[in-house]
Amino acid sequence: MILVNNPGSWTDVYAPLDHAPWNGCTPTDLIFPFFLFVIGVAIALAFEAPTRNATARVRLYGKITRRTLLIFGLGLFLNGFPLFDWSEIRIPGVLQRIALCYGAASMVALFLRPRGQAVAAALLVGAYWLAMILGAAPGHAWLNPTGNLAATIDEALLHGHLLHDGWDPEGLLGTLPAIATTLIGVLAGHWVRSARRPIVRMTGLAVAGAAGIVFGLLMDRWCPINKSLWSPSYVVFTAGVALTLLAVCYGLIDVLGVQRWATPFVVYGTNPIVAYVLSSIMAKEMLLWRVTQPDGATTDLQHYIFASVFLPLAEPINASLLYAASYAVLWLGVAALLYRRGVLIKI
Repeated sequence: MILVNNPGSWTDVYAPLDHAPWNGCTPTDLIFPFFLFVIGVAIALAFEAPTRNATARVRLYGKITRRTLLIFGLGLFLNGFPLFDWSEIRIPGVLQRIALCYGAASMVALFLRPRGQAVAAALLVGAYWLAMILGAAPGHAWLNPTGNLAATIDEALLHGHLLHDGWDPEGLLGTLPAIATTLIGVLAGHWVRSARRPIVRMTGLAVAGAAGIVFGLLMDRWCPINKSLWSPSYVVFTAGVALTLLAVCYGLIDVLGVQRWATPFVVYGTNPIVAYVLSSIMAKEMLLWRVTQPDGATTDLQHYIFASVFLPLAEPINASLLYAASYAVLWLGVAALLYRRGVLIKI
Protein backbone atom coordinates (compact mmCIF):
# COMPACT_ATOMS: atom_id res chain seq x y z
CA MET A 1 0.00 0.00 0.00
CA ILE A 2 2.97 2.34 0.49
CA LEU A 3 3.77 1.78 -3.19
CA VAL A 4 0.15 2.20 -4.29
CA ASN A 5 -0.63 5.23 -2.12
CA ASN A 6 2.37 7.30 -3.15
CA PRO A 7 2.72 7.71 -6.91
CA GLY A 8 4.67 10.68 -8.18
CA SER A 9 1.50 11.87 -9.91
CA TRP A 10 -2.04 10.54 -9.55
CA THR A 11 -2.67 11.31 -13.22
CA ASP A 12 0.09 8.91 -14.27
CA VAL A 13 -0.52 5.52 -12.68
CA TYR A 14 -0.42 2.06 -14.23
CA ALA A 15 -3.84 0.36 -14.04
CA PRO A 16 -2.67 -2.58 -11.86
CA LEU A 17 -1.53 -0.04 -9.25
CA ASP A 18 -4.95 1.54 -8.98
CA HIS A 19 -8.27 0.27 -7.62
CA ALA A 20 -10.97 -0.93 -9.99
CA PRO A 21 -13.38 1.95 -10.69
CA TRP A 22 -16.26 -0.09 -9.22
CA ASN A 23 -16.84 -3.74 -10.14
CA GLY A 24 -13.77 -5.82 -10.87
CA CYS A 25 -10.47 -6.54 -9.17
CA THR A 26 -6.96 -5.26 -9.78
CA PRO A 27 -3.80 -6.39 -7.94
CA THR A 28 -4.24 -3.33 -5.73
CA ASP A 29 -7.68 -4.58 -4.68
CA LEU A 30 -6.06 -7.73 -3.31
CA ILE A 31 -3.86 -5.99 -0.74
CA PHE A 32 -6.49 -5.19 1.89
CA PRO A 33 -8.12 -8.65 2.00
CA PHE A 34 -4.65 -10.23 1.99
CA PHE A 35 -3.77 -8.24 5.10
CA LEU A 36 -6.96 -9.30 6.86
CA PHE A 37 -6.39 -12.89 5.78
CA VAL A 38 -2.85 -12.89 7.22
CA ILE A 39 -4.15 -11.33 10.44
CA GLY A 40 -6.47 -14.33 10.66
CA VAL A 41 -3.58 -16.74 10.14
CA ALA A 42 -1.63 -14.94 12.89
CA ILE A 43 -4.62 -15.17 15.24
CA ALA A 44 -4.74 -18.95 14.79
CA LEU A 45 -1.03 -19.23 15.52
CA ALA A 46 -1.15 -16.85 18.50
CA PHE A 47 -4.09 -18.69 20.08
CA GLU A 48 -2.62 -22.10 19.37
CA ALA A 49 -3.01 -23.16 22.97
CA PRO A 50 -5.70 -20.98 24.56
CA THR A 51 -5.53 -21.15 28.32
CA ARG A 52 -8.43 -22.35 30.44
CA ASN A 53 -7.30 -20.24 33.36
CA ALA A 54 -10.00 -17.61 33.92
CA THR A 55 -7.55 -14.90 34.98
CA ALA A 56 -5.32 -15.48 31.96
CA ARG A 57 -8.30 -15.39 29.61
CA VAL A 58 -9.50 -12.10 31.06
CA ARG A 59 -6.00 -10.73 30.54
CA LEU A 60 -6.11 -11.92 26.92
CA TYR A 61 -9.48 -10.24 26.37
CA GLY A 62 -7.93 -7.05 27.70
CA LYS A 63 -5.03 -7.30 25.24
CA ILE A 64 -7.41 -7.85 22.34
CA THR A 65 -9.53 -4.89 23.36
CA ARG A 66 -6.50 -2.64 23.84
CA ARG A 67 -5.06 -3.55 20.45
CA THR A 68 -8.42 -3.08 18.75
CA LEU A 69 -8.88 0.39 20.25
CA LEU A 70 -5.27 1.38 19.52
CA ILE A 71 -5.42 0.43 15.84
CA PHE A 72 -8.82 2.12 15.49
CA GLY A 73 -7.41 5.24 17.15
CA LEU A 74 -4.42 5.27 14.80
CA GLY A 75 -6.83 5.19 11.87
CA LEU A 76 -8.73 8.19 13.22
CA PHE A 77 -5.43 9.97 13.80
CA LEU A 78 -4.35 9.43 10.19
CA ASN A 79 -7.73 10.59 8.88
CA GLY A 80 -7.50 13.77 10.93
CA PHE A 81 -3.81 14.57 10.48
CA PRO A 82 -2.66 17.32 10.28
CA LEU A 83 -5.66 19.66 10.69
CA PHE A 84 -7.82 17.51 13.00
CA ASP A 85 -11.10 19.15 12.05
CA TRP A 86 -13.31 16.86 14.11
CA SER A 87 -16.46 18.29 12.56
CA GLU A 88 -15.54 16.75 9.21
CA ILE A 89 -13.08 13.97 10.03
CA ARG A 90 -13.70 10.68 8.26
CA ILE A 91 -14.56 8.05 10.86
CA PRO A 92 -14.30 4.82 8.79
CA GLY A 93 -10.96 3.84 7.29
CA VAL A 94 -8.54 1.04 6.50
CA LEU A 95 -7.01 0.81 9.98
CA GLN A 96 -10.44 1.15 11.57
CA ARG A 97 -11.72 -1.84 9.60
CA ILE A 98 -8.55 -3.79 10.41
CA ALA A 99 -9.15 -3.09 14.10
CA LEU A 100 -12.77 -4.25 14.03
CA CYS A 101 -11.94 -7.38 12.02
CA TYR A 102 -9.08 -8.26 14.33
CA GLY A 103 -11.18 -7.79 17.45
CA ALA A 104 -14.17 -9.72 16.14
CA ALA A 105 -12.16 -12.57 14.61
CA SER A 106 -10.08 -12.92 17.79
CA MET A 107 -13.19 -13.34 19.91
CA VAL A 108 -14.69 -15.86 17.49
CA ALA A 109 -11.42 -17.80 17.50
CA LEU A 110 -11.43 -17.90 21.29
CA PHE A 111 -15.04 -18.97 21.72
CA LEU A 112 -15.62 -21.30 18.75
CA ARG A 113 -13.83 -24.32 17.36
CA PRO A 114 -12.76 -24.35 13.69
CA ARG A 115 -16.09 -25.75 12.50
CA GLY A 116 -17.93 -23.01 14.36
CA GLN A 117 -15.55 -20.43 12.90
CA ALA A 118 -16.33 -21.66 9.39
CA VAL A 119 -20.06 -21.48 10.09
CA ALA A 120 -19.65 -17.96 11.49
CA ALA A 121 -17.81 -16.83 8.34
CA ALA A 122 -20.51 -18.31 6.08
CA LEU A 123 -23.30 -16.74 8.14
CA LEU A 124 -21.65 -13.32 8.05
CA VAL A 125 -21.34 -13.40 4.26
CA GLY A 126 -24.80 -14.86 3.72
CA ALA A 127 -26.54 -12.47 6.11
CA TYR A 128 -24.75 -9.50 4.58
CA TRP A 129 -25.70 -10.52 1.04
CA LEU A 130 -29.33 -11.09 1.97
CA ALA A 131 -29.54 -7.82 3.89
CA MET A 132 -28.04 -5.87 0.98
CA ILE A 133 -30.44 -7.42 -1.54
CA LEU A 134 -33.53 -6.87 0.59
CA GLY A 135 -32.50 -3.53 2.07
CA ALA A 136 -31.81 -1.50 -1.06
CA ALA A 137 -33.80 1.72 -1.26
CA PRO A 138 -36.68 1.84 -3.79
CA GLY A 139 -35.33 2.53 -7.25
CA HIS A 140 -31.78 1.54 -6.29
CA ALA A 141 -29.88 -1.69 -6.85
CA TRP A 142 -27.82 -3.09 -3.98
CA LEU A 143 -24.73 -2.84 -6.19
CA ASN A 144 -25.00 0.94 -6.59
CA PRO A 145 -22.59 3.17 -4.61
CA THR A 146 -25.53 4.93 -2.98
CA GLY A 147 -29.04 3.74 -2.11
CA ASN A 148 -27.87 0.36 -0.85
CA LEU A 149 -28.35 -0.66 2.77
CA ALA A 150 -24.68 -0.16 3.70
CA ALA A 151 -24.70 3.39 2.36
CA THR A 152 -28.03 4.11 4.06
CA ILE A 153 -26.67 2.99 7.44
CA ASP A 154 -23.44 4.93 7.05
CA GLU A 155 -25.25 8.08 5.98
CA ALA A 156 -27.68 7.82 8.89
CA LEU A 157 -25.04 7.20 11.55
CA LEU A 158 -21.95 8.95 10.15
CA HIS A 159 -23.31 11.78 8.03
CA GLY A 160 -20.55 14.20 7.15
CA HIS A 161 -17.84 11.81 8.30
CA LEU A 162 -17.60 9.57 5.22
CA LEU A 163 -15.03 9.40 2.41
CA HIS A 164 -17.62 10.09 -0.29
CA ASP A 165 -20.91 11.92 -0.29
CA GLY A 166 -23.35 9.40 1.19
CA TRP A 167 -21.14 6.30 1.29
CA ASP A 168 -17.78 4.94 2.37
CA PRO A 169 -15.85 1.88 1.07
CA GLU A 170 -14.87 1.01 4.65
CA GLY A 171 -18.32 1.54 6.13
CA LEU A 172 -20.00 -0.26 9.00
CA LEU A 173 -22.07 -2.99 7.34
CA GLY A 174 -19.32 -3.94 4.87
CA THR A 175 -17.14 -4.82 7.84
CA LEU A 176 -19.20 -8.01 8.34
CA PRO A 177 -17.94 -9.81 5.20
CA ALA A 178 -14.47 -8.40 5.91
CA ILE A 179 -14.59 -10.23 9.25
CA ALA A 180 -15.41 -13.36 7.26
CA THR A 181 -12.24 -12.81 5.21
CA THR A 182 -10.28 -12.67 8.46
CA LEU A 183 -11.94 -15.85 9.72
CA ILE A 184 -10.96 -17.67 6.53
CA GLY A 185 -7.40 -16.72 7.44
CA VAL A 186 -7.96 -18.16 10.92
CA LEU A 187 -9.07 -21.45 9.34
CA ALA A 188 -5.99 -21.42 7.10
CA GLY A 189 -3.87 -20.89 10.21
CA HIS A 190 -5.41 -23.93 11.86
CA TRP A 191 -4.54 -25.98 8.76
CA VAL A 192 -0.95 -24.68 8.66
CA ARG A 193 -0.28 -25.63 12.29
CA SER A 194 -1.97 -29.03 12.03
CA ALA A 195 -0.06 -32.27 12.48
CA ARG A 196 -0.30 -33.15 8.78
CA ARG A 197 2.80 -33.52 6.67
CA PRO A 198 4.07 -30.22 5.17
CA ILE A 199 3.40 -31.37 1.61
CA VAL A 200 -0.19 -32.17 2.57
CA ARG A 201 -0.64 -28.77 4.17
CA MET A 202 0.71 -27.04 1.05
CA THR A 203 -1.51 -29.12 -1.23
CA GLY A 204 -4.59 -28.47 0.88
CA LEU A 205 -3.99 -24.71 0.77
CA ALA A 206 -3.48 -24.83 -3.00
CA VAL A 207 -6.62 -26.88 -3.65
CA ALA A 208 -8.74 -24.64 -1.42
CA GLY A 209 -7.25 -21.60 -3.12
CA ALA A 210 -8.01 -22.87 -6.61
CA ALA A 211 -11.56 -23.70 -5.57
CA GLY A 212 -12.02 -20.21 -4.13
CA ILE A 213 -10.76 -18.54 -7.30
CA VAL A 214 -12.99 -20.61 -9.57
CA PHE A 215 -16.07 -20.28 -7.37
CA GLY A 216 -15.49 -16.53 -6.94
CA LEU A 217 -15.27 -16.03 -10.69
CA LEU A 218 -18.46 -18.06 -11.18
CA MET A 219 -20.24 -15.97 -8.51
CA ASP A 220 -19.10 -12.83 -10.35
CA ARG A 221 -21.69 -13.58 -13.03
CA TRP A 222 -24.59 -12.76 -10.71
CA CYS A 223 -22.79 -11.12 -7.79
CA PRO A 224 -20.00 -8.90 -9.16
CA ILE A 225 -16.62 -8.82 -7.48
CA ASN A 226 -16.58 -5.44 -5.77
CA LYS A 227 -14.08 -4.24 -3.17
CA SER A 228 -15.99 -1.13 -2.09
CA LEU A 229 -19.00 -3.27 -1.15
CA TRP A 230 -16.84 -6.24 -0.07
CA SER A 231 -19.28 -8.38 -2.03
CA PRO A 232 -19.60 -12.13 -1.33
CA SER A 233 -17.85 -12.96 -4.60
CA TYR A 234 -15.03 -10.62 -3.55
CA VAL A 235 -14.70 -12.51 -0.27
CA VAL A 236 -14.51 -15.88 -2.01
CA PHE A 237 -12.26 -14.81 -4.89
CA THR A 238 -9.72 -12.88 -2.80
CA ALA A 239 -9.63 -15.66 -0.20
CA GLY A 240 -8.87 -18.09 -3.01
CA VAL A 241 -5.99 -15.96 -4.28
CA ALA A 242 -4.69 -15.50 -0.71
CA LEU A 243 -4.80 -19.24 -0.03
CA THR A 244 -2.97 -19.92 -3.29
CA LEU A 245 -0.27 -17.38 -2.50
CA LEU A 246 0.08 -18.77 1.02
CA ALA A 247 0.49 -22.25 -0.49
CA VAL A 248 3.28 -20.96 -2.75
CA CYS A 249 5.05 -19.21 0.14
CA TYR A 250 4.63 -22.22 2.41
CA GLY A 251 5.96 -24.52 -0.28
CA LEU A 252 9.02 -22.39 -0.97
CA ILE A 253 9.86 -21.46 2.62
CA ASP A 254 8.76 -24.44 4.73
CA VAL A 255 8.81 -27.35 2.28
CA LEU A 256 11.79 -26.47 0.05
CA GLY A 257 13.63 -24.25 2.52
CA VAL A 258 14.10 -21.42 0.01
CA GLN A 259 13.89 -18.43 2.31
CA ARG A 260 16.29 -15.62 1.40
CA TRP A 261 13.97 -14.14 -1.24
CA ALA A 262 11.42 -13.39 1.51
CA THR A 263 13.78 -11.28 3.65
CA PRO A 264 12.34 -7.89 2.56
CA PHE A 265 8.84 -9.11 3.41
CA VAL A 266 10.01 -10.35 6.80
CA VAL A 267 11.61 -6.95 7.45
CA TYR A 268 8.45 -5.07 6.52
CA GLY A 269 6.30 -7.63 8.30
CA THR A 270 7.89 -7.12 11.72
CA ASN A 271 6.50 -3.58 12.00
CA PRO A 272 3.91 -3.29 9.20
CA ILE A 273 1.46 -0.86 10.77
CA VAL A 274 4.29 1.34 12.05
CA ALA A 275 5.69 1.60 8.51
CA TYR A 276 2.22 2.27 7.09
CA VAL A 277 1.36 4.97 9.63
CA LEU A 278 4.70 6.79 9.51
CA SER A 279 4.85 6.69 5.70
CA SER A 280 1.33 8.14 5.54
CA ILE A 281 2.23 10.94 7.97
CA MET A 282 5.37 11.81 6.00
CA ALA A 283 3.45 11.81 2.70
CA LYS A 284 0.93 14.28 4.14
CA GLU A 285 3.68 16.45 5.59
CA MET A 286 5.42 16.64 2.22
CA LEU A 287 2.24 18.08 0.72
CA LEU A 288 2.30 20.85 3.36
CA TRP A 289 5.96 21.88 3.06
CA ARG A 290 6.32 24.67 0.47
CA VAL A 291 9.36 25.00 -1.78
CA THR A 292 10.26 28.07 -3.82
CA GLN A 293 11.21 27.22 -7.40
CA PRO A 294 13.77 29.10 -9.55
CA ASP A 295 10.98 31.09 -11.23
CA GLY A 296 9.74 32.30 -7.86
CA ALA A 297 6.61 30.12 -7.82
CA THR A 298 6.02 27.81 -4.89
CA THR A 299 4.94 24.17 -4.83
CA ASP A 300 4.73 21.43 -2.25
CA LEU A 301 7.79 19.31 -1.49
CA GLN A 302 6.34 16.11 -2.95
CA HIS A 303 5.65 17.63 -6.36
CA TYR A 304 8.98 19.46 -6.29
CA ILE A 305 10.94 16.23 -5.71
CA PHE A 306 8.94 14.40 -8.36
CA ALA A 307 9.36 17.13 -10.98
CA SER A 308 13.02 17.89 -10.32
CA VAL A 309 14.39 14.39 -9.60
CA PHE A 310 12.16 11.77 -11.24
CA LEU A 311 10.52 13.40 -14.26
CA PRO A 312 13.86 14.05 -16.00
CA LEU A 313 14.62 10.32 -15.80
CA ALA A 314 11.65 8.82 -17.64
CA GLU A 315 8.24 9.26 -19.20
CA PRO A 316 5.67 10.60 -16.68
CA ILE A 317 4.01 7.26 -15.96
CA ASN A 318 7.37 5.51 -15.41
CA ALA A 319 8.69 8.44 -13.40
CA SER A 320 5.58 8.25 -11.24
CA LEU A 321 6.19 4.53 -10.64
CA LEU A 322 9.87 5.16 -9.92
CA TYR A 323 8.94 7.74 -7.30
CA ALA A 324 6.50 5.32 -5.63
CA ALA A 325 9.05 2.50 -5.68
CA SER A 326 11.72 4.78 -4.20
CA TYR A 327 9.35 5.80 -1.43
CA ALA A 328 8.60 2.15 -0.64
CA VAL A 329 12.33 1.34 -0.58
CA LEU A 330 12.94 4.31 1.73
CA TRP A 331 10.52 2.86 4.28
CA LEU A 332 11.99 -0.59 3.76
CA GLY A 333 15.24 0.97 4.92
CA VAL A 334 13.56 2.36 8.03
CA ALA A 335 11.98 -1.03 8.73
CA ALA A 336 15.37 -2.69 8.22
CA LEU A 337 16.96 -0.46 10.86
CA LEU A 338 14.28 -1.48 13.35
CA TYR A 339 14.64 -5.13 12.34
CA ARG A 340 18.43 -5.19 12.74
CA ARG A 341 18.19 -3.59 16.15
CA GLY A 342 15.52 -6.07 17.20
CA VAL A 343 12.94 -3.32 17.69
CA LEU A 344 9.40 -4.70 17.54
CA ILE A 345 6.78 -2.03 18.16
CA LYS A 346 3.77 -3.98 19.35
CA ILE A 347 0.38 -2.52 18.52
